[in-house]
Amino acid sequence: MTPGAVRRSARTASVMIARPLRWATTRRRRIATGFLLRGICYGLGTSIVSLTSVWIQRHL
Repeated sequence: MTPGAVRRSARTASVMIARPLRWATTRRRRIATGFLLRGICYGLGTSIVSLTSVWIQRHL
């Protein structure tokens, strides 16, 4: 085996490891962003409903 073949196989192995890690990191970041957005939406919805119900109770 020539030194070039060894370098190429090592490079191929590092690429084979790096791509799934990059994919997993991107996927985790996307999932975390989704959870954050969902939490913000739930919080806004709850506060709007609560404020609306308080406003209705005071004006009736």
